[in-house]
Amino acid sequence: MREWPESSRTNHQLDSRKKAWSRTAVILAATLLCFGTIGAITYTFLVATLFQPYTPTQITNGLQRVVNAWREPTSQGSFQFEWRDDFSRDIIPKNCHSHNDYLRTVPLYEALAAGCVGVEADIWVTDEEELLVGHTWKSTKKERTLRSLYLDPLANIFIQRNVSLASADDKEIGIFDTNPNVSTILLIDFKNNPKKTWPILLTQLQPFREKGWLTYFNGTELVPGPLTIVATGDAPFDLIQANNTDRFVFLDAPLDDISNPAYTSENSYYASVSLSQAVGHVWFNRLSSKQVDIIKTQIKAAADKGLKSRYWSTPSWPISFRDKIWFTLVSNHVGMLNVDDLAGATRWNWHWCVIAGLRLCDNS
Repeated sequence: MREWPESSRTNHQLDSRKKAWSRTAVILAATLLCFGTIGAITYTFLVATLFQPYTPTQITNGLQRVVNAWREPTSQGSFQFEWRDDFSRDIIPKNCHSHNDYLRTVPLYEALAAGCVGVEADIWVTDEEELLVGHTWKSTKKERTLRSLYLDPLANIFIQRNVSLASADDKEIGIFDTNPNVSTILLIDFKNNPKKTWPILLTQLQPFREKGWLTYFNGTELVPGPLTIVATGDAPFDLIQANNTDRFVFLDAPLDDISNPAYTSENSYYASVSLSQAVGHVWFNRLSSKQVDIIKTQIKAAADKGLKSRYWSTPSWPISFRDKIWFTLVSNHVGMLNVDDLAGATRWNWHWCVIAGLRLCDNS
């Protein structure tokens, strides 16, 4: 019988082993792929199951319908909508401030729908004595004015809701059904030419004052109304102080100088500062005990004066760090929580912003 040469036998054995290893590798890969697919499906199912209890329910009311239907102002004025009596149904007002509110997809209404009682508008005065709203001068548009984005919509809400007068003994009706006594706060940031801006702003606010809608200082006491106007940025403090008997625009006082006797509840309403200016740099995503003590001291000092403390330029990332800052501020009774992410701040449980390694409550 003819025998295979030794080299041929060896090559045949090697080929057999290679084929065996190839089959094994294919089987192993298929097995891993199968288990991986099952694992991915299981993970997705478990995460979805975990999400469900913590996902906020969608609120259906008049405000949410306005948010869904809203359109930009035109030369004809602000967006008009059909009024519904369920305008603010089930909305719990919260001490949060909608930072740079005019940059949102739906200014004003989006913040109100989230329950934030404070909104912010940066204003630029033009040669034609109009107050445009925008983050920078280049970003302004002639249709986006303080009137069209804020004053006219607020006036319409107040008329439709028949809000109570600031001078009424029983303050019952503001914007929110669940807590009608809450005053909505419009923070107006003066961006240019404050001396020219001031009289124009007062003129635009005068109809609100005449209708009794504005919080005001009458010379002896602060009389709360459904709308409170606060001025910040380059706002002229001397002109704010000038009217001692019918003051209806109040200052956003510097929180880091809150001990200054010039700032009182008669001329100021907010007391604000950037977080970094207040406590310095935050290392390793954690406030030191000294930094927390500074925050506690400032918040208490503002509250003792009857002012609402507010920290702007708080971190937005990582989400866990942002939430730590929020927890610290709220647990120490900050007057207003400055927020960019409305849903994350007002509708999600901050303890569950990250589940299974996934971010849930960041929509910014």
